[in-house]
Amino acid sequence: MTIGFTIRPRKAKVDATLAARFAALPVANVSDSMSRMTAAGTRLRPYHAHGKVLSGAAITVKTRPGDNLLVHKAIDMAEAGDVIVVDAGGDLTNSIMGEIMVYLAQEKGVAGFVINGAIRDADEIRESGIGMFAAGVTHRGPYKDGPGEINVSVSIDGMVVNPGDLILGDCDGVLCVPCEEVEGLITLAEAKQAAEVKEIAAIRDGSVDRSWVDKLLNDRGVQYLD
Repeated sequence: MTIGFTIRPRKAKVDATLAARFAALPVANVSDSMSRMTAAGTRLRPYHAHGKVLSGAAITVKTRPGDNLLVHKAIDMAEAGDVIVVDAGGDLTNSIMGEIMVYLAQEKGVAGFVINGAIRDADEIRESGIGMFAAGVTHRGPYKDGPGEINVSVSIDGMVVNPGDLILGDCDGVLCVPCEEVEGLITLAEAKQAAEVKEIAAIRDGSVDRSWVDKLLNDRGVQYLD
């Protein structure tokens, strides 16, 4: 085995029906339901059309900064609805991909990309309709030499992503839900969303109960000074 050049099979992935249910929820509410312990950092920002929600099973790629050889292979391996997650070290010197690779991915039915690195052809990517999160943009193109690995664990700003995990993304950022936690979490997240909808309705009709604010302050011994 050549160290740094490995391609593994994906042994499991999140069910597409569950991914679709998560797509109807704000990422913030799913994050709250995970105790606000998981995030991919604020550097990853959306580079797609406004309102696009990304939800699908991860194919993971770990590559050296500025090189996209294994990203090309991941596109060839992808299944419809997948999200290709690329850990390129967060380097912004060279782009990892541009419009040509996006069009290839769209032909495979790829839902989108999460790039811990840079992209280029930002306007064309936005117009393509594919989901795209990246750390930045540069016109300088990538190399195609490797090394790199596919379907290994990657970490983006402390958020661990394993092959097959659920990747969610909206205007607030990117979140990974471990595959084994998806079924339990969807119930919590949908309940969180329902509670929030109810609270917003109470705000609108003037019936919202704000007594909890003073209760918490009093419990903490707040002093009101003249």
